This record gives sequence, C-alpha cells and structure tokens, in this order.
Amino acid sequence: MSTELEKKLRANSTPPERRMWRLLYPFRTGEFHFRKQEQIGPFYVDFVCHHAKLIIEVDGETHYAEGAPERDARRDAFLRGEGYSVLRFTNDDVMHNPEGVHTRLAAVLATKPTRSPRRLPPGLPHEGGGEDAASPQSAQPQQ
Repeated sequence: MSTELEKKLRANSTPPERRMWRLLYPFRTGEFHFRKQEQIGPFYVDFVCHHAKLIIEVDGETHYAEGAPERDARRDAFLRGEGYSVLRFTNDDVMHNPEGVHTRLAAVLATKPTRSPRRLPPGLPHEGGGEDAASPQSAQPQQ
C-alpha cells in the first residue's frame, strides 16, 4: 500500500469529496466507520466502510469520458469480488442534492451490519485499575 499516495489523495480531495465526507458525518459518528481514499487491491476508493463492506464513489466528469464506464465496470467487478458493494454518486448529486444523497445512504446502510462494540481481550479488566487490577495477586484478600 502506498501510504504517501493515500495521504496525497486525502489532502487534495475535490469539493464534492469534501461535501460527501460531511454528509457521512452522522453515519461516521454512529455505527459506521468510514475511511477516505483507501487502497483495496490495485484501486483507491473514495470512501469505504470495511465492516459494512460498502464503498462510496463520487464520480466527476472523467467517469463519463470515452472508456471510463468500462474501466469503472471492471473496477466495480473486482471490488464486488472482494465482497464489497459499490454505491456511486455524481458530483452534481453530492453538491446539489445532499438530501437525496443522505436518504439513499441511510437506506443502503440500514441493510448493512453495524460495527460491533469494542471488546476487551480476555483477562483484561473491564474498568480502569491498570496492571494491578489484572494481576491474580490483586484478587487475593489483603492481610
């Protein structure tokens, strides 16, 4: 994975990608963890929620140029083969119909599994206390 390229893509996001990130906010602060500009196989996806196996793409004008629909179809087929579903929105939808994008996202995410609550590894205390709380000596009565 090219961490440098991911950082560059995140730093140079388009206005529609920045708007989509804001539209994802209520879902990100709830039950879905999204990442931006992440590599999956040979492709970089705009947004991904790994536990829901959902990829969101924001398509600009280049996605309608000659040959682009075929490349997108091959890309989507690869991502589906990896177990992901791909949801595409146009730049125009994201910028001029945010309510519709939000409604569509909510409907799709309602069919996806939410992230499970964080679980502690066995043997660790469930509440503070540090190392003493986890040691067998702390369970013995003090004399």
